[in-house]
Amino acid sequence: MLSIAQSSVQAAAAGRLLLSPESTASCEWRRKATSQAVAHVAINRSSRQPLRIFAISSNDFRVGTSIELDGAPWRVQEFLHVKPGKGAAFVRTKLRNFITGNTVERTFRAGESVDEASVVKDVKQFTYLDGEDYVFMDMVTYEETRVTKAQLGDRVKFLKEGMECNVLTWNDKVIDLELPITLKVKVVQTDPGVKGDTAGGGGTKPAIIETGATVSVPLFIEEGEAITVDTRTGSYMGRA
Repeated sequence: MLSIAQSSVQAAAAGRLLLSPESTASCEWRRKATSQAVAHVAINRSSRQPLRIFAISSNDFRVGTSIELDGAPWRVQEFLHVKPGKGAAFVRTKLRNFITGNTVERTFRAGESVDEASVVKDVKQFTYLDGEDYVFMDMVTYEETRVTKAQLGDRVKFLKEGMECNVLTWNDKVIDLELPITLKVKVVQTDPGVKGDTAGGGGTKPAIIETGATVSVPLFIEEGEAITVDTRTGSYMGRA
């Protein structure tokens, strides 16, 4: 007859070592604790370093699509799908660099995968001028964003205090700003209208509006009148 010690040795050699209920419970607890710890670390790492990859096909280009090329954000201004009689189809585009304002023409293969620029657009209100910085505020979070006069360019001529604009950012940097298309302003200076001029008459004259910009207006427009202006072209649209 085998002794208890000999039975234990043989069972261990066969991989069938019997454990007491207390030992089994202890091992099971350790196994669960280790699994939970590994899962917790994996979740934390995932939340700290989210992997987000965005790509877009050249077949899906539209006017206004934002793409990233050579480490810079570009906006598709024009696009044309071409299917030649011979050879592969392609997409001819005109792109504008958000940062420099330069435009280039570039051709892509049909269906070519391109990185999509993560451009964020937020509505913010122009609140005040601080030196050369134009300060815009998020009216929900009250967070302020500063845009330089150089970044605004000619658009500064149509900027009014309290105006809500679209502020575009890329990698947490302001890259563009969109004004409302239609702007209601007051004419502060213009030559008096000639007697007989009517809304149906022809001819224009220069007028200075409250933002400081000069706009061509019909001869019948007088100082103090409110008009609407297209901020994209700076052209007169009508009486407000």
